[in-house]
Amino acid sequence: MPASIADERTHVAVAGTASRIPKDAIRVHWGNGPAPTGKNSIDDPVLNVLFHVAQCLTRGEALAVWESAVRKKAVAPDVLARVAWRSTEAAAIAAVASALSDSGLETAFVDGLRRAGVTVKQQVWIDGHPVDGLIGRSLAIQLDGFAHHSDATDRRRDLEADARLVTRGYVVLRFDYHQVLFQWDLVLETILTAMAQGAHNRPVVAVSR
Repeated sequence: MPASIADERTHVAVAGTASRIPKDAIRVHWGNGPAPTGKNSIDDPVLNVLFHVAQCLTRGEALAVWESAVRKKAVAPDVLARVAWRSTEAAAIAAVASALSDSGLETAFVDGLRRAGVTVKQQVWIDGHPVDGLIGRSLAIQLDGFAHHSDATDRRRDLEADARLVTRGYVVLRFDYHQVLFQWDLVLETILTAMAQGAHNRPVVAVSR
């Protein structure tokens, strides 16, 4: 089984020919990443770190780390796509990693839909306001992060935005952090049911940009 992000041990990458190392307090990654390093170097390039992340974590967790690196401008998606990864897992993540996700939550959501065969446009502006995801032409998805809506003003603003979308023909589904990460089956079933009812293919008034 891949290691989980909950694994708080220090992760260390060593060459495949390195002497065996006690693994009680650390997690050891054997092998070399795609970027060459000096014999005595103790810091791996970002590409090598991402390579080991792809081997260590589940696909969803690894993709969240990769897209976080992209958001922080530590690496660009077009650079990732050109790397000879020598790893099926890393190559698969490089093929889908992008700069569109605003958070790990959005990464998890989009990747879950992608694996279910559902295409979602990210960060679409409609009626002068951003929508986290748009399925088809009329199914709008909004995602609330872990600390979202601690302020009543923010909550009212989002409710007003949802109402404006509805009056223009959109169907709006809003999910929170816990639902996306821990109740994914419910989230996916809700979206697929809405699509089966044609919620993604309704005529709308507002024009996205």
